[in-house]
Amino acid sequence: MLRALLNDESGFIVSAELVLIATILVIGLIVGLSSIQHAVVAELNDVGDAIGAANQSYWYTGFSAEKSFGGGGGNSLKAYTRGSAFQDETDDCDNDQCDIACDVPVNEGPKRI
Repeated sequence: MLRALLNDESGFIVSAELVLIATILVIGLIVGLSSIQHAVVAELNDVGDAIGAANQSYWYTGFSAEKSFGGGGGNSLKAYTRGSAFQDETDDCDNDQCDIACDVPVNEGPKRI
């Protein structure tokens, strides 16, 4: 029985194959997830650019009403509201002004004390 156990290699081969397949799958998964991450960041950057490109400026005029006194006594101001306006300016990261992708590697400089 001991000799049969020592000569039996089927479990070892299956284990080695499984380790090799699992290693290849994990390496491929890491590369695939990195590609997905870059694609998602690029799409979110496009969504941010679309929102930043929307012009949010507005203006509206004021309204007023006058009250007239019955017998020709004249008119007076009954109620009024003022108008308002807002001019949308370009923000810091509108339309791809900010780079969200990975930066280029930079060498370390000399250390200072």
